[in-house]
Amino acid sequence: MIEELCNKHNDLTAKDIAKLRAVAENLDMIADCTGADIFIDCVTRDPDVAIVVAQAKPKSLESLYEGSVVGELAYRSKEPAVLRTMDVGMPTSDMWAVTQENKNVRQNVSPIKNDEDRVIGVLIAEKDVTDHVKTKNNLSVLSRTTEQLMEALLTSRHKDHNLPYHDSDGIVMFDDSGVSTYANPVAETIYRKLGYIDKLEGIHFSNMALDQVTFQDILEKKQLSHNEVKVGSLVLNIKYAVMKNRNLNVSGVVMLMRDETDVKAKEKELILKSVAIREIHHRVKNNLQTIASLLRLQSRRVDDVSARTAFSESISRVLSIAATHEILAQNGVDDVDLLTMLQRIKSSIVDYSVVGGKEVRITIDGDLIMCNSDTATSIALVVNEVIQNSLKHAFKGREKGRICVEVCKASTYGNIAITDDGVGFDVSQVRQGALGTRIVQSIVKDKLFGTLTTESGKGGTKVLFDFPLDEATCQNPSESPVDSLGN
Repeated sequence: MIEELCNKHNDLTAKDIAKLRAVAENLDMIADCTGADIFIDCVTRDPDVAIVVAQAKPKSLESLYEGSVVGELAYRSKEPAVLRTMDVGMPTSDMWAVTQENKNVRQNVSPIKNDEDRVIGVLIAEKDVTDHVKTKNNLSVLSRTTEQLMEALLTSRHKDHNLPYHDSDGIVMFDDSGVSTYANPVAETIYRKLGYIDKLEGIHFSNMALDQVTFQDILEKKQLSHNEVKVGSLVLNIKYAVMKNRNLNVSGVVMLMRDETDVKAKEKELILKSVAIREIHHRVKNNLQTIASLLRLQSRRVDDVSARTAFSESISRVLSIAATHEILAQNGVDDVDLLTMLQRIKSSIVDYSVVGGKEVRITIDGDLIMCNSDTATSIALVVNEVIQNSLKHAFKGREKGRICVEVCKASTYGNIAITDDGVGFDVSQVRQGALGTRIVQSIVKDKLFGTLTTESGKGGTKVLFDFPLDEATCQNPSESPVDSLGN
């Protein structure tokens, strides 16, 4: 198929075509090693068009393609990485493209050159563009690994080519008898760390294996196998894949090694920090709940109704902050789901607020918004104050009522609306010096960098405040949400 397509669309020599076939023999292995759809595209007589001459789908993951695209054309307007690499002869990493099946992907492209150092085709690895953010680093490694594999495969057949130094995966290739025929500089470095002195070429697999896998095991499986092993002070991620020749007979095995020692050390450090942070939040929550308990005990010794109400309001404020730290203690990260936090606040309000025997229903609903602890604490205080104010004033002369809290997420802003179906009030007559009013206005303006609006009438009251989502993750946690209130 490669020869037929090349004869139709370009002027490559028989030697060039043979080199393309040599690379194509191992496309399945490369697809399994990288977990990507792999292609070979060739030049055509049109400088803005390439032709797909070979394709392989990964066995371990679902392919992005429903069928074969061999024989399809790739245009510069849709696959700029392919034509760019053909033009300049250098790899292209993590570039957007549209496939022949009109799917958005990210491409990593490496050149395939002939003995005269002229680009005759490219090796392409494709990943789903929807995973771009979370796999960007993996794509970078994928690009380097694909390039190394291609060069290693070519070098094993053309010993006169010199390989550049690569800093990601180590590669060792073995012939069908288990004797190593090639090792790149990264593999040499890894084995040097393990005490190997001799050159790796010519050593049998049995003397190089770093896990319990035998050469015969790999040949019998005839597919990719994956192991994470600890050898000495090193933590290595090792993959094996069987290579086949054009007659589909086993021609050898390729071993890929990645030194993940530093990565594992950092992961362990992060886990320890996460445990420490979780414990800190747990202790803060316990201390806040202790303070609330002390205030509750003190309030029982007070006969004055207004004083007891003030105690109840303070207890509610303390517990609203404790709700944030309770979630952080459970998650171990500095991100809080607002809906979960507001549900905790609701429970505290229902348990400890004085509603005079009234039946008031509080509902929480809306979109998922994640924010850091400082922002969450500020929002908790605002929502608590508004709900407490509704419970205190909105249902005078009524036995039942309803308070709805709704969280909405827009592209750049989040907003929270607290609505009751109470008696309403004259907004212009609100006493600005009241502590609750000062808390709400100050926090929304100075801590959340948002705006606050209040609407009220005979049908009830609606308090709405917003906050920029980008600020929700960049607040300074060293400052208390009530620091700016003054004395």
